[in-house]
Parts: sequence; structure tokens; C-alpha cells
Amino acid sequence: MKKFNISESVLFEDDNLYIINKPPGISTLDDRTSNLSILKFAKEYQPDSQICHRLDKETSGCLVIAKNPETYRHMSIAFEKRKVNKIYHAIVDGLHEFKNTKATGPIKTLKKGIVVVDFQDGKEALTYFDTLEAYKTHTLVACRPVTGRMHQIRVHLSFLKAPITGDESYGGRPLYLSKVKRNYNIGRDEIEKPLIQRLALHANEISFEDPKGKMTDVKAPYPKDFAVAIKQLDKNR
Repeated sequence: MKKFNISESVLFEDDNLYIINKPPGISTLDDRTSNLSILKFAKEYQPDSQICHRLDKETSGCLVIAKNPETYRHMSIAFEKRKVNKIYHAIVDGLHEFKNTKATGPIKTLKKGIVVVDFQDGKEALTYFDTLEAYKTHTLVACRPVTGRMHQIRVHLSFLKAPITGDESYGGRPLYLSKVKRNYNIGRDEIEKPLIQRLALHANEISFEDPKGKMTDVKAPYPKDFAVAIKQLDKNR
């Protein structure tokens, strides 16, 4: 992957924080599998940067980064008290009609970074879902997590029999053009690749009150792979 230029991804910036459109494929924090992380690039951009929350490595979209300790504390408290509103967009397998549908399945973390809905030992979790668009074989869904459990949106959608497209850890299937486009022919020696080679989840919007009491509301445009998938689904209804 070519070096990520964080300055080109900034959606909003003031004296206390900035919000970027995180690309897929880069971990939010340092991990063992790669020496690249958003945190590393953020500190090159602004040495005192602190990441205020996390997005999964393959998830794109709005990510808030504080420029000073005071703002980091403010945002940490806001997240803890559930005063930060987040809306994700997900492409899911199948056709679903969600209307403020509430998922309340408690979440338990297993080994190897996988979670399950466990009504006996799981921790409280709450997500709301709304259908934005229904295509021939898939649905675009708005997801509003109230709590912030690991993989919460992913496991709640899977529990609702609407796994995120490409999210094989939770039952999602890859999206191939040959499955949605009529009379699409693959060459004899050609190996077809999925339209989106990751889980189709994007942190579309985030809103909160900043340290000065001003409301901040930012939306992140879809990255190319997500936009292409939506375009093909819309074109081949």
C-alpha cells in the first residue's frame, strides 16, 4: 500500500481536533501485523495527536483525533457517556426492511478477536438499523450504535440474518459482479475478484459537542471501493 497522506483525508479541523476519512486497510492503532497505523501518520501530521476512538482495520470513514490532552479527555468522556452520535453505512447480504429496528443482543468476546451474542454472559449492547436502499440481492443499511462494543454492528447484523457483505467472520459473502449483473461472462482463465475486497462497512457520519460547547457534525464520502459496489448494485437491480 502506498504511503497514506493524512492531510489529504482531513474532513474537519480546528484548534483542538481534526476528523479524517480513514481509508480501509490501515489499523487505527499500532499492531503486530504492520508497522503502519493511523496513529503513526497522525503523529507525523501533528505530534500531540491522540486517537479518540477506534475503527476496525477494514472499516473506512470518520475518525476523530485530538490535538491536545484536554480535548482527548473531553472526547473520552463524551464517548463513555454516549454523547457522540455515529451513523455507519453497511451493505448487507439479502433484502431487509429495517425501520428503526433495535438489536439488543448482549455481546461476549471470545478468543482471536471474535464476538458472539450471548444472553447469559454478554455485555449490554444496543444498535438501531434503518434500510436506506434495497437492491436485487443486497440492502444498504444505516447503523446507529448506542454502545461501543467490539464488532458490535457486525455481530448484531449477523444476528438479524443480515451479515455485512464480505464479512466472512460473521457469515457475510463476497460480492461478485457475476452474481448481480445479467449475462456477465468470465473469461475461461480469469479469476473474478469481489467488487469490494473487505467488509462493506463505512463510518458515514459523526456528531458531538466540542470542548467549547459547539456542535460538530461531519460526514465522510464513500471510498472508491464502497462507491463502486453501490454503483453496480444500483445499476443492476
